[in-house]
Amino acid sequence: MVGREEVLRAAKTALAACRADQAEVVMMLQDSYLTRFAENHIHQNVGERNVTVNVRAVVGKKIGVALTNDLSDEALRRTSERASEIARLQREDPRFVSLPGPEPVPSLPAEITAVHEYSPEERAERVARVIAAAKKAGVRAAGSLSTGGLGLAVVNSLGVEAYSSATTVGFTTVVMSDTSSGYADWAGRDLQALDVDAQTRVAVRKCVDSRAPKSIEPGEYEVILEAPAVADMLSTLGFLGLSALAVQEGRSFMNGHFGEKVVGETIDLWDDGLDPTGIPIPFDFEGVPKRRVELITGGVAKGVVWDSYTANLEAGKRSTGHALPAPNVYGPLPMNLFLGAGTASAEDLVASTKRGILVTRFHYTNPIHPTKTIFTGMTRDGTFLVENGRVTAALKNLRFTEAITRALGNVDLIGRERRLQAGFFGGSVVPALKVKSFNFTGVTEF
Repeated sequence: MVGREEVLRAAKTALAACRADQAEVVMMLQDSYLTRFAENHIHQNVGERNVTVNVRAVVGKKIGVALTNDLSDEALRRTSERASEIARLQREDPRFVSLPGPEPVPSLPAEITAVHEYSPEERAERVARVIAAAKKAGVRAAGSLSTGGLGLAVVNSLGVEAYSSATTVGFTTVVMSDTSSGYADWAGRDLQALDVDAQTRVAVRKCVDSRAPKSIEPGEYEVILEAPAVADMLSTLGFLGLSALAVQEGRSFMNGHFGEKVVGETIDLWDDGLDPTGIPIPFDFEGVPKRRVELITGGVAKGVVWDSYTANLEAGKRSTGHALPAPNVYGPLPMNLFLGAGTASAEDLVASTKRGILVTRFHYTNPIHPTKTIFTGMTRDGTFLVENGRVTAALKNLRFTEAITRALGNVDLIGRERRLQAGFFGGSVVPALKVKSFNFTGVTEF
């Protein structure tokens, strides 16, 4: 990746050229090397290196943003001038107070140099094992294996100067037959920690076991949500209501319920961008250090995440390090969610189920009602009927429509093993859940 000194030099060049009352330069770096496969063949090896420079100019209470990925001095100056010009043409934002000032940023040893040096051949060797296992089982594998790094630098005219980088590795596979599919994924920071054979066995087994699925009537069922489905559900919850902006605008399920029970008492949910078991980045897109935020503890609503914009609107509040890049209409969002583990094994979750549905993951989830936390989507890549403590049949995929807080209020068991599920500049670390009642509203033909 572009080194720290070069990145900060470029950021300061852009900052110096910005003719505004306040200015901020955010640089997002990405090195991504990807081996993609389908139909049991590797069909693509690609590499991408990119740096996005985001300049925010503040003139009075007017704000303008301009972007470039050209690091030449001339392009940086031109982008800063454009941001200033845009700001002068904007309407004032009467709620804006100020960009944040500098704070000490913790240092995280998140970069593993060897990840940048892995070759296409080394990725292909691992993918070849996926393909061989799929062929042996008479099924077809598709997916990708990526290695690379993320970097973030922030400087502003008030003295903020922050830089961090982290390596990332991601593996995803969908294994298919004519009537079924299975899924597995893995995220981490070091390719050596990926057990590609174990992940492939999971996907192949789900595909083989879900052949010739049968239909089931829509309705409320016990449900076992594996980690990918749980992470999807919690990220939707974070988007809907775990932001200070959502609370300030009166559209959060937390409004009027802080200090009250909002989900089951076994639920502990927090955000921590410094925890090394996730994909840590020590500061946000304003250069404010990440702080652990207790969101829900023992089922009780405790807090939400803040950026400088929302914190400046309320006395006694400060940013928790959860700003997104400008321009931002979403407000601060939790990007490093953690759900507390329980004591149940994967076998316990199944054994405790009288008649229910095991869900590998969700697909195409969308919010319906923010304050009621209702969302909808489909099951995908491994949906099974569980009867009397055993998986008895494969099921065709179902549509669900459910309130997330209701589902979290009906949690019966929590898995003891947590998994990292990748997200945008972060990820969720979550266990599987057994939910006593979950609402399925439709069936499919596949």
